[in-house]
Amino acid sequence: MSKVAAPPLPRPPTTTAEAIAHGIRLHTVERRRLSDQITTELEKLVASGQIKAGDTLPSERELMVLFGVGRTSIREALFALQRKGIVLAQAGLRPVVTAPRAEAIVAELSGAVRMFLASELGAREFQAARRFFEPAVARFAAAHATPADVTNMAEALAACDEYASSPEQFVDADVAFHFAIVQATHNQLLITLHRAVLDWLREQRVSSIEPSGSIKAAQRAHRRVLEAIREGNPDRAEQAMIDHLNEVERYYWKVRSTSAAGKAPTAITHDRPSKSATIRRNAK
Repeated sequence: MSKVAAPPLPRPPTTTAEAIAHGIRLHTVERRRLSDQITTELEKLVASGQIKAGDTLPSERELMVLFGVGRTSIREALFALQRKGIVLAQAGLRPVVTAPRAEAIVAELSGAVRMFLASELGAREFQAARRFFEPAVARFAAAHATPADVTNMAEALAACDEYASSPEQFVDADVAFHFAIVQATHNQLLITLHRAVLDWLREQRVSSIEPSGSIKAAQRAHRRVLEAIREGNPDRAEQAMIDHLNEVERYYWKVRSTSAAGKAPTAITHDRPSKSATIRRNAK
């Protein structure tokens, strides 16, 4: 009795078009919310490694044929992928798959975050999150900061002293000091998150004339944080940052309650660094 030959094993896809076609056969694209379905399918192919960073995707027309959908659905899917930092699409060129970047991941959250921060609950929860984040970063810096990292922090602190008589410039230097601490992690995601938090909180912060003594209080707190980091004392660095953030929050809510009562605001709180402070830090 003759043996029946087993069917040949399917050949793995070798091009991006074949990978997409293979994925479609495994997962039928639903006819509702087509662009979302296409986006999800392409994300899976990138995540699985079937499509890699640097690969060029098929043309819009080829993608229309592969997915069996119209041009609008393909364009919407490609726009969503570009917004997420998964592909780079330029006019007249085929989309190219890009390596994931922390900035793109965080940027995707920005719209929803700003809406959340518009409420008092959102502002308070972000401040609570900051109390978890920055003390932990200060603790890490005390244990792992390099001499170059500590020098960056000291330079930022010196800028705070230089601008102590100018509230707006002091705020810029103050934020640069906090940013120098998170840079000591050498973790791009943490650095990007910290930069984003400064940007998100900027929409809700009150910028006005600072109350008497607040700048001096902030500088005392900054020095305690830096001294603990320089000494390599994680416990002290963490507690110093907690105390500092608690003090900043008290100023902020005092100003907010005063403003709500119809009085002139009398405080200034941490804000995003201005171009002048950024230029100063980059020039070091």
